[in-house]
Amino acid sequence: MSLNQPTRRAFLQGGAAVFGTASMMGSTALAALDPNSFKDRIFHATHYGPFEAVVRDGKLVGVNNIMEIDARPTEMLSHGVMDRTYDKSRINYPMVRKSYLEGWETGETKPELRGKEEYVKVDWDTAWSLTAKALLDTAANHGNEAIFSSSYGGWSNAGTFRPNVLQGRLINLIGGCTNTSGDWSAGASQVSLPHIIGDMEVYSAQSAWETIRDETDVFVLVGCDPIKNNRIEYRVADHGMYAHWEEIRDAGVKFVSINPQRTASDEMLNADWVKIVPNTDVALFCAMAYHVVEQGLEDQAYMDKYTVGADKWIAYLKGETDDTPKTPEWAAGITGIEADKIREMAELFAKSNTEIAGAWSLQRAQHGEMTHWAIINFAALTGKIGKPGCGVGFSWHYGNGGMPASGKSNPAGMSQGRNFVKGVCPASRITEMLENPGKEVFYNGNTHTYPDVKLVFNAGNNFMSHQQDTNRLIRALERVETVVSVDVWWTAATRWADIVLPAASTLEQDDISSGGTYSNDKIYAMKKVIEPVGESLPDYEIFEGLADKLGLWTQFTENEDKMYHIKLAYEKSSAAQHTPFEEFWEKGYARQDVPEAARKWTRHSEFYNDPEGAPLHTASGKIEMFCEDFAKLEIDDMPGMPMWMEKHEYLGNAKEGQLHVVSPHPWFRLHSQMDQSEKLRALYKVQGREPVRINTEDAASRGIEDGDLVELYNDRGTVIAGAVVSDGIMPGVVSLYEGAWPSLDSKGRCNSGLVNFLTSTQPSSGLAQATTANTTLCSMRKCEDPEGPNMAYEKPAIIEDMEIAEIDEDKLGLDRLEALTEALYADMTPGEKIYFERCTVCHAPREVTHFTQQQWKGITPSMFPRAGLEEDEETLVMDYLMMNASDAPK
Repeated sequence: MSLNQPTRRAFLQGGAAVFGTASMMGSTALAALDPNSFKDRIFHATHYGPFEAVVRDGKLVGVNNIMEIDARPTEMLSHGVMDRTYDKSRINYPMVRKSYLEGWETGETKPELRGKEEYVKVDWDTAWSLTAKALLDTAANHGNEAIFSSSYGGWSNAGTFRPNVLQGRLINLIGGCTNTSGDWSAGASQVSLPHIIGDMEVYSAQSAWETIRDETDVFVLVGCDPIKNNRIEYRVADHGMYAHWEEIRDAGVKFVSINPQRTASDEMLNADWVKIVPNTDVALFCAMAYHVVEQGLEDQAYMDKYTVGADKWIAYLKGETDDTPKTPEWAAGITGIEADKIREMAELFAKSNTEIAGAWSLQRAQHGEMTHWAIINFAALTGKIGKPGCGVGFSWHYGNGGMPASGKSNPAGMSQGRNFVKGVCPASRITEMLENPGKEVFYNGNTHTYPDVKLVFNAGNNFMSHQQDTNRLIRALERVETVVSVDVWWTAATRWADIVLPAASTLEQDDISSGGTYSNDKIYAMKKVIEPVGESLPDYEIFEGLADKLGLWTQFTENEDKMYHIKLAYEKSSAAQHTPFEEFWEKGYARQDVPEAARKWTRHSEFYNDPEGAPLHTASGKIEMFCEDFAKLEIDDMPGMPMWMEKHEYLGNAKEGQLHVVSPHPWFRLHSQMDQSEKLRALYKVQGREPVRINTEDAASRGIEDGDLVELYNDRGTVIAGAVVSDGIMPGVVSLYEGAWPSLDSKGRCNSGLVNFLTSTQPSSGLAQATTANTTLCSMRKCEDPEGPNMAYEKPAIIEDMEIAEIDEDKLGLDRLEALTEALYADMTPGEKIYFERCTVCHAPREVTHFTQQQWKGITPSMFPRAGLEEDEETLVMDYLMMNASDAPK
């Protein structure tokens, strides 16, 4: 470690930056205050909404919503935020697994004891020292590719300075690590749709809601539940679309819901519910398309002008390629929908101004790439895409899709810098990677080799609850030497870690965010409300301390504190042009105006109005109903057009008594977040377990009554859940929310109800390698021998008074890094710097070489506005992307 490098300790001793915490952190919010109330109210913002925290004697005692910026707060805000802040599941101080602490010098760390062994309370210096040593040991002995970041997604908090971003910045300073590619939300479609329609679509703005109210006749919800899923946001929820959904309904728009279960959206929007066998949507849309062609309802002129490959798909529909016409009768036997109903919907959708909303959940299935594509092809066949009130949208359920977009810039945080490791692990293939070092995997048109992972670093992510076949993942982790987890609570990701670094919750640190994933019409101050609980630290300080231990404090912090970087982030937003930072921070938020023209915007209208002047970013510039890009890859399970392919497990090949498990997003949680809230659990858990929705007939045939505990099981695992018996789900299907915290009983059953003990690691296809969480069969029986209460929310066994010798820093070898760090980023181009600073903190790919030039052209139209890039900045970034894409000339 260089002796003349500034350090965190010296910085703190010398006083914070001139603009620092002392000048800003004590301010209170000005909005929605009762003038007779005391003034200890502080503005903050979360995934669940903005609010004023009510503080007495340094303790959070209440949460006040602010009607002018969130008229419909949820229970997650009113109960969950405060409930989880002081929950017993908080990690109060740094922890190290006992055998790991005892064997850090010898290497006898007994990884097979993860998840079973007690933890030892240590001080921060010990935790930082062991983490730094593990990182450098791995890089020195195995190469940086042996460090794996499981911190994909960035959902841990709504701030710009999320832990996964800070982790990426630090680890890239030591040369980088293996990252995931793609994500959990829409891993199949984000790879396929840029080739088909020129954009990721799944993360793109939807047509403005007024166009739907005024122009749409029929709105089709395919697995789509916006009323539930819009309760939370990737940034800060403001629930702005709720009143507008009601306006659309009351304007007379007809809603049709195609779904195995009736949803909250179906109830609120008075939708006609059409039951469908899970994973068979492609067969349905093919059959509807067949009937459209048979009745002469197709729009040939539209297809000639706006599409390519229609003739090949129509030939498939007619059975000319496989001797199987895709008739409504054919589809009825697959989907469970009567043939006459299929014909009725086909004619209704073809003859009406129809908008089709497909959920992300549709493509979390085997052959998931086919589902959104089939919807696109049907809409193109009937001439809908780009016309007001018509078309397709795959993000109506997310980010308050439908809200008009401001087009303004958001706050931009610290650059993650360049990752010198180019290897890739598709987000849903972590288990396979750990099991198969050296195995080649084909992903998104390129062949990659799995690294031999020795260290997993997890920050603000519960990958243990996300990955399919959890039992298999637990076994695979035994191959790993070190698992480090940065988290606020004892989630699954921390219970299987060796080193646990306790993070402060967002209420215990300053940050900045924006409101509306698509509207981008507000900037929010996430002001520190209370002091960190126990010995936890803000994420910035955790990584600052680790950077200091590695001798990288200056490079990580740029000799400034976090508040300095927050101010810089704000200055990059459009709000800074009219509201000074001090005024914004005092009030808690700043608005960003939405142009009037945005209220009448229709998705793909530019292409529809001028297909030659505004072509799509596909190879042809048109909608690719048949895609040569895919056909030439010759992947068996990814053909060049949307085709029905039987799943490896679904009701069509189920054994007697098996049921299909769907695992939608929860109502009272954000994935696994909020599961520890006792007040929220009291609203929906059944005997302390995750509720499973069961059809009345299926329950009766197994002797199950509402409120019973049941076992769902297959060859991969068993979970115990609480029965919710309902006629609102079709026979043969059970619905178990994803994201429950796990707890294993003595028989190896998850006594809490985590669905991923049942799900399969089968990839979506050889193209995207995405999750197939919704392609799952199980059996079900009444649970006759549950073991005590669910222990998922209790702390693991902890030794608080173990005598620990001070670590000799000479044994850490921290000076190994010095020669490397000075030269790592000397040649970073302006476009590269902007890309890593502004474009890699959301759903954009973090590694440029993982996508082709054509895919980048399709992604950037939605990526650049969210990143708030000026025209010259867009040019610099695009030049960098084109020069470094996977198919760029070398």
